[in-house]
Amino acid sequence: MTFRNEVEQAIVTRRTIKRFKDEAVDLEEIIELLEVAKWAPNHKLTEPWRFIAFEGSGKDRFVEAFWKTERDAKGELSELSKRKGEYYRNIPLHLVVVMPEDPRQRTWDEDYGAVSAMIQNFQLAAWARGIGMVWRTNNYIYDPVFREAIGVQRGEKIVATLMIGYAEHIPEPKERTSIREKLTVVSD
Repeated sequence: MTFRNEVEQAIVTRRTIKRFKDEAVDLEEIIELLEVAKWAPNHKLTEPWRFIAFEGSGKDRFVEAFWKTERDAKGELSELSKRKGEYYRNIPLHLVVVMPEDPRQRTWDEDYGAVSAMIQNFQLAAWARGIGMVWRTNNYIYDPVFREAIGVQRGEKIVATLMIGYAEHIPEPKERTSIREKLTVVSD
């Protein structure tokens, strides 16, 4: 594929990263990237987002919150839940993206679209600097126990938990359906 500019190249070459190097990501650089990403379109410039970052020993709070949602009736964790928690602990940085849940459907839809556009801007800007991530919406983001444990307030929605770091492995691209198969043209 031939790219006409760097934006096209970043969009097509960006990958979801799930395996990270054991190398810290500078929080100041993440803030710089969010300063770029905030230029996403958002209706009436409401900027309907806020962020909770977990780095260093702060990741323990994220993992403990996750484990609270995974315990069985006896308070035990399965081996799979333990492994997932350790995997999460080894990811350099977690960024939880939160939005207000407006009861007006139109405003909610506009806010969700804006936050999603901002996240995509963030992913692309980070990718251009060699930083990868995975955008997760696992079941625990809906669990009140997890939400409370990480500081999400009533009336807020977690749009994403972004797991961020430098790629240990960059996966090959997966085929995408041609837009011609998804396009309906209405003309004269």
